[in-house]
Amino acid sequence: MDVTLIPIFTIVFLALSFDFINGFHDTANSIATSVSTRALAPRTAIILASTMNFIGAITFTGVAKTIGGSIADPTTLEHGTLIVIAALISAIIWNLITWWYGIPSSSSHALIGSLVGAVVAAAGLSSVHWKGFTGILEGLIASPIIALIIGFLMMSLFRFLLGLMPASPHKVNSGFRGFQVFTAALQSFTHGTNDAQKAMGIITFALVAGGFQESVDHVPMWVRISCATAMGLGTAIGGWKIIKTVGGKIMKIEPVNGAAADLSSALIIFTFTKLGLPVSTTHVISSAIMGVGAAKRVKGVKWGVAQRIVLTWIITLPICAVMAAIIYWIIHFI
Repeated sequence: MDVTLIPIFTIVFLALSFDFINGFHDTANSIATSVSTRALAPRTAIILASTMNFIGAITFTGVAKTIGGSIADPTTLEHGTLIVIAALISAIIWNLITWWYGIPSSSSHALIGSLVGAVVAAAGLSSVHWKGFTGILEGLIASPIIALIIGFLMMSLFRFLLGLMPASPHKVNSGFRGFQVFTAALQSFTHGTNDAQKAMGIITFALVAGGFQESVDHVPMWVRISCATAMGLGTAIGGWKIIKTVGGKIMKIEPVNGAAADLSSALIIFTFTKLGLPVSTTHVISSAIMGVGAAKRVKGVKWGVAQRIVLTWIITLPICAVMAAIIYWIIHFI
């Protein structure tokens, strides 16, 4: 085997592992509310989520191009493949730690923070495209805030419309359970359009850095299909610890709340996907649930759990950046 191919094979393996872990780590994002309200049985929800994640993942490439070219220029990095290996190992470690403790952290923050940390360790601060990184960071920060607002407005609209209908609570819940099947499918699809793109982008970054293709503007079909498959398989495994946190510990979710949260977060994720910006699906769905809960009753939201989640969001970027830098130095020394 050509020695130059070994780093690429390692990166592909690590990237697909990251996508697989991302799938079971973020399964909660798309099915937690529908499972907690019993709109879908757990097995049915997972099959639906994994299928729609796969379809969404192979449909778009805009976010992959952003990840591949907006943080750093892979054509100018001397040790580009080592940078990617360090970033992926760091992101995988953080995902596994937060999964183990049932904390709905951001795979996006983990990967982006790790990539920046590894680039700085290898080539210095000047090698990071700070304008591109800032644009990505602004999207990561803005998306959960917008989701909180949209969730609040969506639930307020639902409550207004329900107030005009003389339906019993039983009929309302029954109707929204059916609607939740659609919203869960939509949210799983949008999850695939954004989250699976990150591994595609990192593989494309490595292919350019290794001299196997000229630019990040083209995401090979084999990369798209393999990442989509890894994401779908990971989703099929499920992340029950995180499902419990997202689906019940933030607030008590009823079918109407779940539908409002799912629809709100799906709209936000898809909008940012069309803009080519990566978002944290974990942040978006959790924020949408908080917004929905606040519209119903502010005291009904368990803000202590929400604060714990927000704290994890804040520390993920710097911790992963430092961890990736250390891993890069170890790999480079070896």
